[in-house]
Amino acid sequence: MVRPRVGFIVYGVHKDGLLDPMGTPFIDEEIVAGAKTALRDAGIDLVEHEVVIASKAEARDCFSRFKKMDDVDAVVLFSGTWVSAAHLIGALRDFSFTGKGILLWTNPGSQGWRPVGGLVMHGALKEVGIAHRFVYGCFDDSAEIDRIASYCRASHEKNRLNMSTIGACGGRGMGQTCGVADPSQWMKVFGVDIDSRDTTALLEAARSLSTDDVRQAREEIQPLFSSPIPNEVVAERSIRLLLAIQRIVVEEGWDFYTIQSFPGLADDYSATCFAQSMMLNLGMGTSTLSDFNTGMTVKLLTDLSDEPVYYGDLQHIDKSNNEIKIIGDGACPPSLAGEAGPARFAGHGIPTEGEAGGLSVDLVCKPGEGVLARLGRNDGEFEMVITRCTVYEPSADQLEDRRLECGIPFWPHAFVKVHCDIDGLIEAWNNEYAVLGYGAHLYDDLVAFCELTGITAIAL
Repeated sequence: MVRPRVGFIVYGVHKDGLLDPMGTPFIDEEIVAGAKTALRDAGIDLVEHEVVIASKAEARDCFSRFKKMDDVDAVVLFSGTWVSAAHLIGALRDFSFTGKGILLWTNPGSQGWRPVGGLVMHGALKEVGIAHRFVYGCFDDSAEIDRIASYCRASHEKNRLNMSTIGACGGRGMGQTCGVADPSQWMKVFGVDIDSRDTTALLEAARSLSTDDVRQAREEIQPLFSSPIPNEVVAERSIRLLLAIQRIVVEEGWDFYTIQSFPGLADDYSATCFAQSMMLNLGMGTSTLSDFNTGMTVKLLTDLSDEPVYYGDLQHIDKSNNEIKIIGDGACPPSLAGEAGPARFAGHGIPTEGEAGGLSVDLVCKPGEGVLARLGRNDGEFEMVITRCTVYEPSADQLEDRRLECGIPFWPHAFVKVHCDIDGLIEAWNNEYAVLGYGAHLYDDLVAFCELTGITAIAL
């Protein structure tokens, strides 16, 4: 899970030890200390601003400082007491042009007039049109802290994407209409550049590798699988393609990538499913068929989760029990294997989708809580469908029959129960692919990312 770095700023005019008429300091230092501790415990690194800001000069100095700090992902403005909104709003507006997250936080309580300070700034930011999140909740309320943490993690991810590059190897695969990308739109919304290469460089790199390179890779890969790596030409080509992709990604400076797969490489040299499996296992955001929208979803979930990400077809949806089978065409990170189906090797298996053949990964995904999600476009505008889910393993006496149902039992399977209205999910979904991420926090993180980037979140 990412660990965002966030500026923590206390504001209010009744400061520097000023007492209320009852002799109590307006700013409760115990509440401020509790707030900072709660954020650190939630995995947030704080950069504290030592001055409680109230005047225009103090606000200008504060936000000028954080504006210059490239490693700060967001700022949390904690209302210590009442404040004159006009003294802060100009500096906040200037800071907002950095694109970093702005979060207002008010810890409830009558003493100190904190709610008044929070609401006056919330209203001021709305009046001027400055995007922000307003949290009104106690520092010992885990649900409220989670709202802050998810926003900060999403802001970290937004900043991480800025000025990054996605590479594309080859053109559109399998006639995908719902995976294509407009480079200008990607730059406008995400700050991501789209670079592209044909697959010639991959083939040249794969064929130029030495036998020692392949042997060393085999030794590193084998412990991830319960069956031995086949000793045949299709296995060697699959490994060579993996190493070639790794080389090209580094040489081109790509932060994540997508690949055509077929037609193309999978017909002329090797199916890409094994290489894709291993790149996912290494924590690289990627997708097949030059499906940019799936690639972005994988990138987000990979960065935000502690586990690798699996993408595959929504191969069957059972409306009677909200079960979905996700079956990818041989591509799945081997470390996601559970006890029901440890990671083994299989062949790609379908000549119409890769005549050259190649290794694929055979497994059943381990149990866990997470999300299904995918970025897509509706009439040219981005939207993301997101739902919570539980991954489970069928019982041993049912597993073989459940895998035979699809006709390709040796491809990786994830058995998922989604926690939403299934008809709403089917209507909202935007592709045959689903992206599965492990981690209950991912739902709120993706919703916050959509909030920060202006994407419509269809959070089911």
